[in-house]
Amino acid sequence: MSTPVDPQALRETMRLWASGVSIVTTAHGELRSGLTVSAFNSLSLQPPMVLICLHKDSHSIPILDESGVFAVSFLSSEQQMLSDRFAGRVQFAENEDRFTGVSTHVAATGSPIISGAIAWVDCKVAVKHDGNTHWIYIGEVLATGQDSLTTAPLLYFDRAYRTMQRETATP
Repeated sequence: MSTPVDPQALRETMRLWASGVSIVTTAHGELRSGLTVSAFNSLSLQPPMVLICLHKDSHSIPILDESGVFAVSFLSSEQQMLSDRFAGRVQFAENEDRFTGVSTHVAATGSPIISGAIAWVDCKVAVKHDGNTHWIYIGEVLATGQDSLTTAPLLYFDRAYRTMQRETATP
């Protein structure tokens, strides 16, 4: 029988996995919610599906479960401040929400999409799985788009934001 992996050792290893930075949003009626997420991935092209993982303590889960929809905005290298804001690292005035002053638009589901993100997907929840400390949501992609074909993505690696240069396509 193997010894369980120490959670801190796993954290130290996983910090070396570079990932894109996204904001997952949802809306139900007048309520909107959003949070910064790096646990996002494409799942299949046919049918078009993605997955997100949200900590079970996340403030967004009740609204997401009620609405059954979410959008994922892929942040650009110029949107680090938004990542910090939706990660809860920025203080807000009383009764101010994370969307105050943030430009958004909507597509098929009505979930807010962050303007200026390099790309986005708009989804309805197909299934929700228990992932121990996290909920794993699989979403069917109903709409998608790219807002910037020249801006580089915002990346997270080794506990810090990173960027990369985007190569120009050659004809």
